[in-house]
Amino acid sequence: MKGYVIILMAVSTIISCQKKEKESLNEKETRLKPFSSYYPKEKTKILVVGTFHFSYPGLDVIKTKETDKVDVLKEPKKSEVKELVAYIKKFKPTKVAVEAKVNWDINEKYKEYRKGKYRNVRNETYQLGMCIANDFNLDSIYPVDTKSFSDDLFKLNPKLMEDLSKDYDFNSEDPFNKMIEKSFNEAGKLPSKINLLEYFKYTNSIEGHQNNYGAYFTGDFKLDNNRGADFLSVWWYNRNLRIFRNIQKIDQTKEDRILVIMGNGHASVLRHMIEYSPEYEFVEFNNL
Repeated sequence: MKGYVIILMAVSTIISCQKKEKESLNEKETRLKPFSSYYPKEKTKILVVGTFHFSYPGLDVIKTKETDKVDVLKEPKKSEVKELVAYIKKFKPTKVAVEAKVNWDINEKYKEYRKGKYRNVRNETYQLGMCIANDFNLDSIYPVDTKSFSDDLFKLNPKLMEDLSKDYDFNSEDPFNKMIEKSFNEAGKLPSKINLLEYFKYTNSIEGHQNNYGAYFTGDFKLDNNRGADFLSVWWYNRNLRIFRNIQKIDQTKEDRILVIMGNGHASVLRHMIEYSPEYEFVEFNNL
């Protein structure tokens, strides 16, 4: 009888310990509930492809020398573009967004493209965006580029904006700005030296985006006390916020896979916004 009582006591102790341990685990789970658990597990996937401008419009701060420019309509780059397109198509997009403004009438141009027009235009919107959308038989393309808030402010208060943007000319003596400039100049030579897919993997890597994003926090960003930061916020950063907002406006479901083709300068900022958004899943270019 005594032994039976001892066994019951031991069993009771074990049950009590297990109960306390379970309560402790439940309490811990309650206290440390992952933030991700508040949001859907399945999210709209977005692939951002940062690119150089195939037509070299010369609008960026860092200009490509004539000797470093490539012609995407001639070999070997023509075949390399096809290889790049085939790689991006692994993403299997259901929507395609490009760096074009609404007033460009892109979907009228896309209709003409589908009939055979614009196939020899040196522009990534045609060579990548329209080509991929057409291959997946998508009925439209989304123009997500826009002007920045600074454009509005220049009209509303030109004196304020002239004072704010004074000397924001990318000619800073900041040593880190010099390092960034060198990295950009070297990267600008690469399309003429290496395979285009290899180049795109290099510039769309995590490190490539970090380098591009970090560039905006050097040089003129340090003008005066906050002036450089203030101008950047209403000019460049605001433009990308508006682009991201345009992406949000695209009619979409969690099953959608949105391909965004933008200039390299936009890609890194958009990456940051998409990665931190609870709505989207950022897809790594190098993991297709």
